[in-house]
Amino acid sequence: MSRADKIREAFAQSHGAHWHPTDAYSRAVWLGVGLVVGGMFLHQVELVLFGVPLILSVLLTTKPKGTPTVSVRPVPRGAGAGVVHTVAHLDGADAELAVVKLPGVVKAVPAHSPDLPVEIRRDAWGPGVDLRLDHLFAGPDGMHVYGPIVGIEHVRTILPPVEHHPAGPLPPRPAGLVGIHRSPRAGDSTELRDIRAFQPGDRLKRIDWRVTTRTGTVHVRERHAEADAEIVLALDTRADVGADVAEWASPHYGATTRPGGSLDRAVRRAASMAAGYLRQGDRVALMDLSRPQLNVRSGVGRRHLMRIRTQLVVCVQAAGWSSRVALRKLPHGCVVVLLSPFLDDDIAELAVQTRKHGHVVLAINTLPLELKPDPETAWGEVAAEMIAAEHRLRLRRMAEHGVAVTREC
Repeated sequence: MSRADKIREAFAQSHGAHWHPTDAYSRAVWLGVGLVVGGMFLHQVELVLFGVPLILSVLLTTKPKGTPTVSVRPVPRGAGAGVVHTVAHLDGADAELAVVKLPGVVKAVPAHSPDLPVEIRRDAWGPGVDLRLDHLFAGPDGMHVYGPIVGIEHVRTILPPVEHHPAGPLPPRPAGLVGIHRSPRAGDSTELRDIRAFQPGDRLKRIDWRVTTRTGTVHVRERHAEADAEIVLALDTRADVGADVAEWASPHYGATTRPGGSLDRAVRRAASMAAGYLRQGDRVALMDLSRPQLNVRSGVGRRHLMRIRTQLVVCVQAAGWSSRVALRKLPHGCVVVLLSPFLDDDIAELAVQTRKHGHVVLAINTLPLELKPDPETAWGEVAAEMIAAEHRLRLRRMAEHGVAVTREC
């Protein structure tokens, strides 16, 4: 960097949150003094007459005082994606003109004008900057300015939306006092589980007198217990891929996830299924397959839904490839909802092993279909067909081992 560039950068950095003269002020000083001095040396009255008004304009100009500010009314909490309206308030102090950079437009307005309407548009969920109001204030005659000032970034996190989806392998039933689904344990209910011989501790009211009379041995009726289901939403955050295979290796900028990609679809479906299960009284837990420290314990209620939606954003922010996937400390007899694009054999083997351990497993495929091959590669179509064929084989193998598989999210 040359000396001139360093001097220019130093001057640029000195222009900030204070009143300072503009280039017009400096030109008036130097040009006025130059004309007066030149007229005196050259004995030209005309030059002196041109320079004196410039010097007088500088001498009669006073430096404004006060600290002009720009503030924004906070966006209402809970506002989701889409268009949100707010206002910007200007406090110009001694300034006469304000220049404010609004989203998509730069406006020059009087420094004491009414509140400016601001329209904020966010189409993606996740953390993001709503707006940053950079501004500049100009004093009388434009001889002094305050700024330019880099505005404060207003950051807001939009939670994943909740959409209506079927609840999954557990259809809703009329809710009672002890639950709405049949438990694998024996207990008090109306649905018969087994008739067995009497054991110490059994209640007398459970005795089946017909079987007891026929066999000569006391037998009791054993019924299913009714309990709330344990739902575990298992999220695969290792990869975020879209329908275009050519973009799989390139990072995505501008949003938390690829719009319409596998991770975006998985988070949206997880939030919707959590809302559906919690609405019918089940207990829901969230697990990150590669980062167990981000897991959320099972719970119920509306606050637990907000906790899950918030943690889904945290899981996506920490997303990245991991060589190992695992499901740890699953509740006995729970329903595991596995959301993944199923691009490797490890995740398919995890689903099969979880099913063999006695859990109900619902595998939701989040890979966008149909895949678009890379047009700039000679083997683009062949590669896309091989990826799709291997993907179909994984889904078929899981289905053969008793895993309920959805072909598309």
